Amino acid sequence: MKSPCVSEIETGQVATGTFLVHAKDIRQKKTGEPYLSLVLGDRTGELDAKMWDNVPEVMDTFERDDFVRVKGLLQVYNNRPQFTLHKLQRVDDAAVDLADFFPASARDPREMLAELREMVGAMKNPHLRALVELFLNDEEIARRYMKAPAAKYIHHAYLGGLIEHGLSMCRLCLLVAPHYPIVDVDLLLTGAVLHDIGKIYELHYERSFGYTSDGQLLGHIFIGARMVEEKLAQLPDFPPRLRSLVEHMILSHHGSLEFGSPKLPMFPEALLLHYLDDLDSKMDCMRALVDKDRQVDGDWTTYSTSLDRVVLKKLKYLSGGEGEETEQAPPAAAAPVPIALPAGGPPVAAPAAPAPAAPPKTRPPAPTTPSLFGEKLGQALRDGE
Repeated sequence: MKSPCVSEIETGQVATGTFLVHAKDIRQKKTGEPYLSLVLGDRTGELDAKMWDNVPEVMDTFERDDFVRVKGLLQVYNNRPQFTLHKLQRVDDAAVDLADFFPASARDPREMLAELREMVGAMKNPHLRALVELFLNDEEIARRYMKAPAAKYIHHAYLGGLIEHGLSMCRLCLLVAPHYPIVDVDLLLTGAVLHDIGKIYELHYERSFGYTSDGQLLGHIFIGARMVEEKLAQLPDFPPRLRSLVEHMILSHHGSLEFGSPKLPMFPEALLLHYLDDLDSKMDCMRALVDKDRQVDGDWTTYSTSLDRVVLKKLKYLSGGEGEETEQAPPAAAAPVPIALPAGGPPVAAPAAPAPAAPPKTRPPAPTTPSLFGEKLGQALRDGE
């Protein structure tokens, strides 16, 4: 493992290290001179970086997705860490270990594949079990499935993220399906394994995470449906109507037309698959947002466009962060303010704020002489009692 990693650099520390360029932008100072605005990263996170001096010497020597060795000082600017670079040099790929620069699942992908195969092996429907096993036993598909991220940015966006997401969904299926007697758990598990299978060809993840040409042109929903069609050609006895259900689950798993599904979920397993997919992806999105938030102070993350909200840093908040203390702290007493006497005498301190006044005592109402109308009204009320 290389050192230092992004997560190891402390504020106020001068550090020298090798990082992957996630983003590169050449901008202009007010003087018209160029400066570099970069995002540098490794498997532990990302850093905003700026290079202000000697920029013309280095700005054309590297590009996005190149490795660079830099020396700089980590500071805080606008409540976020910023790495001010003093030196920068491009590094050849052969000089680095790629595993140091790409985030990856904490779990061994081979263990996750074995667990997934065990779940599939316990399926009772022989047609569905045979279909899913054709995917998991395909050497190329299994290799890509173990390595691919589940998304470019939003959720499980790390190597091994796709199979981790699929395995997590299978566990959710086994927990939730028994609660609904109308749900066919084997059909639901089939959807959990195959709903995102097209992402192994939609995304590229050899150097950085992005979309392949087929990913841009077709998308993982269509690619996944086509992969199912190809595998079903090897299963001539597969029931045609069951095939339609499997294909529908892949086509509808995004849940709505505006999110890319050409069809809405139209039976219980398809609807449940959509909600479990949405749940698992949003929970990981929240986890990643808190883990990667680069704000130094405060109990809240920056705004997330995918979640359409900010997220509470719960552990920091519960440990007594700024939110609770600020709300419960009593207001500070105002310091005495010197004032001058009109006659030009020496300044004196303004009187301290008075203590809260006691509740005013209630007075009995002053006696009044009733009018003739008042006497008659009172008599009528007394007679009515």
